[in-house]
Amino acid sequence: VIPIFRRSPDMTKSPVTKSEQLLRIEDHDFTMRPAFGGPPIPVGVDVQVESLDTISEVDMDFTMTLYLRHYWKDERLSFPSTNNQSMTFDSRLVKKIWVPDMFFVHSKRSFIHDTTTDNVMLRVYPDGNVLYSLRVTVTAMCNMDLSRFPLDTQTCSLEIESYAYTDDDLMLYWKKGNESLNTDDRISLSQFLIQKFHTTTKLAFYSSTGWYNRLYIHFTLRRHIFFFLLQTYFPATLMVMLSWVSFWIDRRAVPARVPLGITTVLTMSTIITGVNASMPRVSYIKAVDIYLWVSFVFVFLSVIEYAAVNYLTTVQERRERKLRDRLPCTCGIANPNDIMMMNTSYSDMDQNATGNYGMPENGGRQERILAQLTLGDNQTTSQVKSSRTYVNIWIDTHAIDKYSRVIFPGAYTLFNIIYWSIYS
Repeated sequence: VIPIFRRSPDMTKSPVTKSEQLLRIEDHDFTMRPAFGGPPIPVGVDVQVESLDTISEVDMDFTMTLYLRHYWKDERLSFPSTNNQSMTFDSRLVKKIWVPDMFFVHSKRSFIHDTTTDNVMLRVYPDGNVLYSLRVTVTAMCNMDLSRFPLDTQTCSLEIESYAYTDDDLMLYWKKGNESLNTDDRISLSQFLIQKFHTTTKLAFYSSTGWYNRLYIHFTLRRHIFFFLLQTYFPATLMVMLSWVSFWIDRRAVPARVPLGITTVLTMSTIITGVNASMPRVSYIKAVDIYLWVSFVFVFLSVIEYAAVNYLTTVQERRERKLRDRLPCTCGIANPNDIMMMNTSYSDMDQNATGNYGMPENGGRQERILAQLTLGDNQTTSQVKSSRTYVNIWIDTHAIDKYSRVIFPGAYTLFNIIYWSIYS
């Protein structure tokens, strides 16, 4: 008789594996929470922050990658062990037992990493204690107050909560308080300095379902200012200072002063547009808006200043032209009294006060001397007053540029002192 050997069954294809037999998976209903009908099951949580990837002011959100770990006790998973060693499983067993249904409140996107396999780990201890860990990347909302941008400090929060179980069924808590949150020392951001992380716990109420335990991860970020100093504040300040150069240019040099003013105005408009293009359209004024718009006003006022100077110069030239047209010919003067009057008139026109700034050459000055020279009789006294009034107008027009050289830099310096003392 030829013995017949039976082929041993392939355990890899068995619907119930040895580990499941050891944990008695088929003997329990894991659709129910542990100790159903009794007190709420405590679920401890701790978090290891792997990276803080991006902070977006435009979308008002942040992206964080973290290891989320849950701790609870399920006596249905207890098993006999002689050496008290735990058993570790991957995501395949997670689908067959009860696990807390955590979700991120106010999250926009989130996913569990799956390279090269699902980044999920389940560790079961002989007494039924369970550790459930997963690696998650989440993008969550962060309400930012940009009124002090870019000299601001922002506080964002990641909120963790059970989706189905109220505080009557599940008590969610930080396993070790603030020590439950660990961060990688190498975490850094290009625009922010991470000042601190801390945790809190609160109750959240929903009118239709009840009260839920909610865990918070708070982190405070302070923005680096150096980038904005180089890209925004320094260029704006240089444009304002460049607009002051026109105060030292001859007021008759219209082709020099007008393009300088227009160029600075357009450059400031470009800087303002560039800053606002990368910012959300908020309904309040930001700190950078105050600085840029005040700088824009200073640049614009320098253009208006030259418009006033040019207008007054034109008015005085018209008066001078009309005065010359009304004067009789002064050729061949030989009266000594007239010559004395000429000397006196020349002394009245203080050369130091008027100087050569913006005045015609010697021929023009001689015409003004002769204008007073021919107005010696009583009949032309009013014309003498008009001529002297003209000289005063000339000095006032010169004073606009002269005073602007002091007022504009002084006012802008005062503005900077106030601005940086408030926002820094």
